[in-house]
Amino acid sequence: MFRVKICGITTVDDARQAVDAGADAIGLNFYANSPRCVSIDAAREIADAVRDAALVVGVFVNESPTGMMGIATEVGLGALQVHGDEPPELLARLPDRPLIRVRRIDQQGVAAVAADLAACRAAGRAPQAVLVDAAAAPGQYGGTGHAIPWELLADHDAALGETPLILAGGLKPDNVAAAIRAVRPAGVDTASGVESAPGKKDPQKVAAFVAAARAALTEVGQAF
Repeated sequence: MFRVKICGITTVDDARQAVDAGADAIGLNFYANSPRCVSIDAAREIADAVRDAALVVGVFVNESPTGMMGIATEVGLGALQVHGDEPPELLARLPDRPLIRVRRIDQQGVAAVAADLAACRAAGRAPQAVLVDAAAAPGQYGGTGHAIPWELLADHDAALGETPLILAGGLKPDNVAAAIRAVRPAGVDTASGVESAPGKKDPQKVAAFVAAARAALTEVGQAF
């Protein structure tokens, strides 16, 4: 689906800088309580600027299927990331966009993720990828900068089968290569790790993150 995603993009300039640095996906956040939330008009402008060069992913938290599909159509999203407490049954009501299912990792590790994927399949729709993030306090849905204990993900291939794992949670330019070597994910995702302020990307951090991630992903066999 993607190898390197820069999430929480809020401006056209930040989107173009991420793509120019080599990111193959950007994330647009539609969760109203996030400092990275964008309006529909801003999201459409950003998507139009980079759609031909990168996958544009819409990030939603506990949004209705009707709401998600309406925004996806209006903005022109390439994929949907369900990032909240959505039940497995909801995925079957999102039929015409690739889906990324987000799960927060606790001491149960990937066993809980595997059980959730099985429930999604039983409900009628498996996601195209699962993105794992750090566990957070109630009401927090990512972008906290907290890292996952990478050792909890060591056996993800056996647990998740063919479902690609996207690693998030506290990833920065100076740790993303080590994280990739430890976990061997299909791709990586960052938001706060490349910012100068919430919602404002730092071009130097973005470039350093993408370069380190691309090199490490190629090293572990996830070539672009």
